[in-house]
Amino acid sequence: MKLKVLITGKNRKVASDISERLEKDRGYMIVKCGPTKKAVFDIILAELPKIVIICLGDESADTVKAYDVLRDATLRGLCMVIVIANDEDERIFIKHSELSRVLFLSRPVSLFALYEKLTEIEEKIEQKRENEMSAFREYVNERTDSRFRRKQILVVDDDTEQLINIKEQLEEFYNVTPVKSGEAAFKFLSKRKPDLILLDYIMPDMDGPQVIRELHESVEYRDIPVIFLTGLSEKNIVINALIELKPQGYVVKPAKKSELIAKIVDVLG
Repeated sequence: MKLKVLITGKNRKVASDISERLEKDRGYMIVKCGPTKKAVFDIILAELPKIVIICLGDESADTVKAYDVLRDATLRGLCMVIVIANDEDERIFIKHSELSRVLFLSRPVSLFALYEKLTEIEEKIEQKRENEMSAFREYVNERTDSRFRRKQILVVDDDTEQLINIKEQLEEFYNVTPVKSGEAAFKFLSKRKPDLILLDYIMPDMDGPQVIRELHESVEYRDIPVIFLTGLSEKNIVINALIELKPQGYVVKPAKKSELIAKIVDVLG
């Protein structure tokens, strides 16, 4: 198994050196992106790396908060975050980041320490994979405690900024999964059925109307409530589509947190 590692951060020299060494010495699949919220969010959705290495350099409160988009992935155990920093950048990161668990590695980087930790992470990932393939398979009937469990909302929008904003608005109350296309939405649906779908009306390739038509054609998915997300300029088009497609409503973007939650409560109760 080749470990996929995302490397990002303002310290480009350290990031470049680490990338080169991990590819050469360990044979890892290396993906890179800029140190911005949008770039990190997009590549996490697209590549699903198991490890994220952040190379800090001359940070501020605003720059370290870009990595808060990793919070959900770390809480769910989908990836591990390693932060390479000097003392000052580490202090700033700890003070302003919302990530609950990271591993810090001081500069100059000890490759021995890094490789030792990566080996440990690899072993844990392999052990987890073997456990999932064992004879025992756990089933949790979510219907038994449906009154108390957090509702699952699938957000479908090709605009990264919208996905980030909606996720941040809702994650206090709901489990939120963002995807960037209709195809990705159906891939998620094949694994889990959400309680509600927030669906962008206009998207490339497969737009909102196409997605909802396919949902209605499926016995398995047709009862999932859908709320359209639409820009102000498409509002009249969406209103006309309500008669044909029969979603549970629509929200004009960018929506205030109170408006969005009020609409979701109206649909889900």
